[in-house]
Amino acid sequence: MASIPEVKSIDRAELIAAAKQFINEDYRRLKELGFVNRTGEFFPSGVHYPPITMYPPITQEEMFKGYRLPDDGLLDIYIHIPFCHQRCLFCHYPVKLGEQPLEKDLYLAALEKEMDIYMAQLGLDRIKARSILAGGGTPTYLTIPQLKRYFEFFTKRVDLSRITQYNYDVDPNTLIGPEGEERLRIMRDYGVDRLTIGVQALNDRTLANMNRHHSVKEALDSIDASRKYGYQLNIEFIFGYPGQTIDSWIDDIQMAMALDVDEIQMYRLKVDAYGDYQGPVKNIVEKQTLRVPDDEETLIMKKVAIDMLTANNFTENIRRVWSRTRKQFSHYAWNQCCMLYDEIGLGLTAFSSLRDRYVLNTQYFNEYYAMIETGKLPINRGLVRSPEEQKRWSLILPLKNSYVQKKIYRERTGGSVGNDFGAKLERLKEYGFIVEDEHRISSTRLGTFFADEMVQQFYSHDYIPVPRGEFAEGPLNPYNGPDTL
Repeated sequence: MASIPEVKSIDRAELIAAAKQFINEDYRRLKELGFVNRTGEFFPSGVHYPPITMYPPITQEEMFKGYRLPDDGLLDIYIHIPFCHQRCLFCHYPVKLGEQPLEKDLYLAALEKEMDIYMAQLGLDRIKARSILAGGGTPTYLTIPQLKRYFEFFTKRVDLSRITQYNYDVDPNTLIGPEGEERLRIMRDYGVDRLTIGVQALNDRTLANMNRHHSVKEALDSIDASRKYGYQLNIEFIFGYPGQTIDSWIDDIQMAMALDVDEIQMYRLKVDAYGDYQGPVKNIVEKQTLRVPDDEETLIMKKVAIDMLTANNFTENIRRVWSRTRKQFSHYAWNQCCMLYDEIGLGLTAFSSLRDRYVLNTQYFNEYYAMIETGKLPINRGLVRSPEEQKRWSLILPLKNSYVQKKIYRERTGGSVGNDFGAKLERLKEYGFIVEDEHRISSTRLGTFFADEMVQQFYSHDYIPVPRGEFAEGPLNPYNGPDTL
């Protein structure tokens, strides 16, 4: 990577004042209009529709009835490794904690069998990959022999000849020291070229409050170690966490921009579960054991970070991820959420998104192992979307994450986005959330900032995650209007 541009100095008071003005003028107005719920409760949208906690039971036979592979045979692949050193208090997913070498061996054996079952279901000798994402848990929290074993059986079953990116989500501590260096070398040898390092904060007190098992120094060491192997680097952060302040968050972003990384990713804390496990952070919030930023303070954190990144020439290619150049982004996320390509998920809680259907693997370890032993895919929830829900999905995901390409919408639905959602789109234009031209529908700066809330305007009423009574009865209440297209 070229030398890092010098980070521009900031007037902290001016930065915060501008963010507070934005909140006073826009956020409170949007509550009155019914656009944002009165409590400020946040619900992440746009990676899954319907929301991940709302899928009914489904069988393997129901899921794949009538499905055929894409014409080019390419699939994006997600691999889930649900093991961690210790529980991060913000995490909403089931994981096994500690070394547990025998459990990891058992899981890897099941994962290998799951790949064979999936290939048999699709009629494939090998899976042709477009992009790959390995996540968790901590997918590098394996011994060196286990990591090699995983790559060997995975690579035998996946054709990498047309892959454009191979990404690993990792924790800093698995990348440092002699073992960390060996993991970095092994991953690079097998084609991994992008890392998302879960830094989460650059403040040791905040890291301790999150129950992270690394320090700021170790996070920085992991970045240095990864750079030696030529990885594209994305580092991720959480904001709005108990104990955080606006000042400490500004310090984090200022420090992050000065690091030798390509991308900076920001997640707003979700207190209530949006995955398969209720994270312990809810107890912290309810008991007030740490000072909890309210919704307005949390949005001020978001606004100051955006203003700082923009001033330093970072670009938000995909929502929440800020890149130094437009060519640096997650291909997996772009393919799934913007291009709406078919994607398969392997491992506990993994999901597959296949054209007009979506399925989740079980969240229970014992059920995962048992189903695979009987020769069944370990799926337990999912949906084959109706034509109407397919239209909602084809608009919601790309609008939340980048922009809607009208051609892709037509290809996925057979319809016209203007004909299908004309009244809602015109209303969002009227209030300054979107703009439209012949080829695409894009968010304005206001729409981008409130992207999660904006796309809920297009949810079926059954899937809006907040009850109607939590919204003001204004013109932007997401329940307004008929619930059919």
